[in-house]
Amino acid sequence: MPKDMTATTTDTGIFTRRESEARSYCRGIPTLFQSASGSIMRGADGRDYIDFLAGCSSLNYGHNDPDMKAALIDHIAGDGIAHGLDLHTTTKADFLRAFEAHILKPRGMDHRVMFTGPTGANAVEAAMKIARKSTGRTNVIAFTNGFHGVTMGALAATGNGYHRGGAGMETQGVTRVPYDGYADGLDSAALLDQMLSDNSGGIDAPAAIMMETVQGEGGLNAASADFIRAVADIAKRHGALLILDDIQAGCGRTGKFFSFEEMGVMPDLVPMAKSVSGFGLPLAMVLVRPEHDVFGPAEHNGTFRGNTHAFVTARVAVEKFWADGAFETVLARRATLIEDRLTELAALVPGAYLKGRGLMRGVDVGTGDLAGAICKRAFEGGLIIETSGNEDQVVKVLAPLTTPDEVLTRGFDILLDAARAVTSTTTIAAE
Repeated sequence: MPKDMTATTTDTGIFTRRESEARSYCRGIPTLFQSASGSIMRGADGRDYIDFLAGCSSLNYGHNDPDMKAALIDHIAGDGIAHGLDLHTTTKADFLRAFEAHILKPRGMDHRVMFTGPTGANAVEAAMKIARKSTGRTNVIAFTNGFHGVTMGALAATGNGYHRGGAGMETQGVTRVPYDGYADGLDSAALLDQMLSDNSGGIDAPAAIMMETVQGEGGLNAASADFIRAVADIAKRHGALLILDDIQAGCGRTGKFFSFEEMGVMPDLVPMAKSVSGFGLPLAMVLVRPEHDVFGPAEHNGTFRGNTHAFVTARVAVEKFWADGAFETVLARRATLIEDRLTELAALVPGAYLKGRGLMRGVDVGTGDLAGAICKRAFEGGLIIETSGNEDQVVKVLAPLTTPDEVLTRGFDILLDAARAVTSTTTIAAE
């Protein structure tokens, strides 16, 4: 009989032997995972790990939510559509009705929903193209430390030099300006307004101003509501569309469904992905104000624009968590728990400070070496957690929003023990 190629093993040699050097997260989290439920991942060796990464905010509702799983199994078992291009399907209709009823209408949003290729980067590409076609301009203004993806258009708007270096060619069409708080004492919004108002300011009239309200990969820099409102006003006065990239910060990560809620702004375009499906399935889209819905049929297309299986789970996610305000109340309480525990972490490292907003939080510990060492030690203790920032100096918490308080507490206990161990060793070495 042929050898069972699916037999459980803890051997990871196949990855180093055959997978591309582009692999990333697995280098710092070198375990062969086999199953997951809620906020717990289990290795092939039977060891459990608390997940504070959540697919980089693609699993806001945890692993294998039982209601989403049951709906998906029923859909597949009933020979539901598996792939539908952009054909009309009952699953897409059900998702759109739920999204309209529970997300868009309660927030006074008249946006249409454009399904793009399955990645967040593709949603960003579509948003930038829409803005350029709608305005007839080409320049897009982006911000320092922003991260919008690594395909060529999105990469032009991404600030990270390492990722930009991977392009192998010049990126174009974007002017970068300082984000809120980038330089001490600098009013970045006033500077942008002044440069756009000055014929010799050197910035071409923009098609769009694009930003994250909380910069996920950039180090959890959180813009103030005043800054976001100022940027929205600048965009309107200078004839540019406002693109608020909610790919990582959306779907409840900052405490509300959208990261810009209650800030008094209404973006023209909202790229979304990651946790839109609710189940970790690929699904990306752009919310577009009707007056800017300017693409002709298939002008921005892709074989996988819209994921039928993801429509099934996304509908359940919307109806289960966002039909009323109960989930937001829970998120506010968990956000306080996270802040309290991260305050303890910051107290262990001289000069460290909290960053982010809501349940998208972390601590800047000063150096990438220290942050990496803390995360490595935490992983050894059974916690999956990663870093972010321009120098990877931020210990970043992206636990599933549904993580029970008891599991959150255990995860933070592991993290704090790791930080104590690393900082005490560092102190001894310094002496």
